[in-house]
This record gives sequence, C-alpha cells and structure tokens, in this order.
Amino acid sequence: MTELFESAEINGMVLRNRFVHSATNEGAANHDDGTVTEVLLRLRGDVARGEVGLLIPGNAYVSEQGKSRPGQLGVHRDETITGLSMMTEVAHHHGACIALQLAHAGGNQYVAPASGYALGPSDMQLTDVPCRAMTKDDMAQTVTDFAAAAVRAREAGVDAVQLHGAHSYLLSQFLSPYFNRRTDGYGGSLENRARFPVEVVHAIREAVGPDFPILMKVNCDDYLEGGFVLDDFVPLCLMLEQAGVDAIEVSGGTHFSDPRYFCSRPVGTVPREQEIYFKEAAEMYRREVSVPLILVGGVRSFQVAETVVRSGLADFVSLSRPLIREPGLIKRWHEGDTRPSTCTSCNLCFGPVRAGEGLYCVPLMQERQRGRSGDL
Repeated sequence: MTELFESAEINGMVLRNRFVHSATNEGAANHDDGTVTEVLLRLRGDVARGEVGLLIPGNAYVSEQGKSRPGQLGVHRDETITGLSMMTEVAHHHGACIALQLAHAGGNQYVAPASGYALGPSDMQLTDVPCRAMTKDDMAQTVTDFAAAAVRAREAGVDAVQLHGAHSYLLSQFLSPYFNRRTDGYGGSLENRARFPVEVVHAIREAVGPDFPILMKVNCDDYLEGGFVLDDFVPLCLMLEQAGVDAIEVSGGTHFSDPRYFCSRPVGTVPREQEIYFKEAAEMYRREVSVPLILVGGVRSFQVAETVVRSGLADFVSLSRPLIREPGLIKRWHEGDTRPSTCTSCNLCFGPVRAGEGLYCVPLMQERQRGRSGDL
C-alpha cells in the first residue's frame, strides 16, 4: 500500500495515515457558550469514520474577546471540557487522532464582544467591529488565555493542539505588516512581529509539558500588498521550530486578499498540475526546516496526494472542503476507488457557517433535496 496509508508520528502522536482534516469553522457549536452539540459530534464523527489520520476541528476561541462568529466552538471556559471530551471519544472510537485548533480572531471579528471592540496588533477596522491596538496587559492576558485553553484541551483528552496563525486571525495579524503597524518591540522586523506568537508557543509548552504535540498553521504569503510575504516564511518557521512547535501546516491568503488568493480559493476544478497551491513554499521549507510539514491547499486527487508524500514535498496532506462534501473520501481512496474528490471549491459551504447554521456542502444538499422531491 502507498506511503499515504502508512502510520506516522508527531512528537509521540501516532497517526494511522498521512491524511489530515484541516480545521474549518463548523458554525455548529452552541451559540451561547461555544459548547459541543450533537450536530458537531456527528460532523466530526463522519470524518473520523472516513479514516482520516488526524482530525482538527474548527477554530476554537480561547477567550470571549477572541470569538469571531456565531456558532464557533469554544475552549475559553472549563465548562467546554465535557463536550470536547465527547468529541475526542468519537474521534478515537473511529481510529482518528484529534488536535484542537486554538484561535483568537483579533480584528477579524463579526460578533462584538462585551467590550464593544476587537483587539489586534494595531488600531484598524476590518469588519463592523472596531479594533483597538492591544496593550502589553492585553497581550499578557491573551498569552495566558491561549495557555489555559491548551490545558483544557489536554484535559479533554485531545492528542494535540494547533495554533491558528494564518488567514488574518490574531497571530497572523501580528506576523503581517499589513495589519501590524506597531512601533514597539512587537512591530517592524520579522523577529519583532513574531515575538507575540512565539510567546504564545512558549507559554503553551510550559503549560502542557514537552510530550504534548503543539502544531501551528501559518501563511506562507498573505497575498496582500504590504502583507506577510514568502521570503519571511522559512525564517518564521525556523523561529517556531526553535520555540517548540512540533509540526507546521502551510497555508496562505486572508479574508481580505484578492479572491483569487483568498484563504479558501474558489478555483473550481483544475488540472492535477495546478492542485497544489503552496508547492514553492513547501519546497523552500523542506530545504531548511526539520519538523514535519502538513501541506494544505487545492489537493483534490489521490495521485497528487500520493506524489506529495512519496516525493518528500510534505509529510502529511491536509484537506478541508473535499471532506465537507465527502467525509468518507479517504476511506474510499483506501479501498481502491481513487477517483478525485467531487468538490469544486465553490465555497458555498461557508454561507451556512457564517449564518451560524452549521457546516454542509450546499450543492450536495440541493442535489439530495431534488432527489427527494423526485421521489414524491
């Protein structure tokens, strides 16, 4: 059997194969408190049953101040642990490992917190919620919030945590000069812009110990004029490796980028040679960074996924939208049906998420509804 279905390890976490479910906000948690719902358990259970190696549920907010949207999963209070434990049990029951993605929206916020404003690296207005520059006290509290959230995740039994440092969320905003216009020790040079994310990594490592895997998702490029650029990608990853990150997932784009380079590109069906969005970044990474690389972005066919791992371009292949449309895709490939994913990257699945209605493939739902209507 192909290397894709061989087991692999990240700091003691043994995965049954090289496939990762990339985190996507499901919009299916309880709106009031971010706790796990039956719908969320079913969604994550479907993907785990579909034989993914590592399941990463959607970005879980680490504090009320850092919540982005309605229906977002939370890990901000101890009351969330029970539901997260249930989700972990579902994943483990079906043979998948699970890593909880820890996130803070920063200025990318669509529900106003009690304070009435978002917190980010600088004063800015990205949404209808105004964003105020974080003070040193704000930053210290947020570092504490991330560490406490990681401890809750570990207490819930998850196998790892992943920091969301991509797609214009808080850690990504600090890394990007497009959002970060600070003139103190947290702005300007890459080393300064990376200081806050590195402090978060250090705090989590101290809180969870050396044997609990810490992953991080980062942009290789914001695709924004004046934003984070490819030349800074490998130096950043080396800093994160030194800080104690055990694996890095490479992504790109923001919610404010040109639609062609949006963090979930609406590219439609493309030839195999165009499937890998971040190939150049992965090649640069492999020459200098030692910790495992998780490659997300555009993979829709088994043959491309196989080439990614077999060639050494990346250690793991990460999928999101294909597993929304077809949670059992990996199982289908494993059983020998290697037809490509039928996902066309239309991004209609994000409509119900943003409305707080929960994640689903809209075209597939429409097809099923037409089918039921035809049976009447």
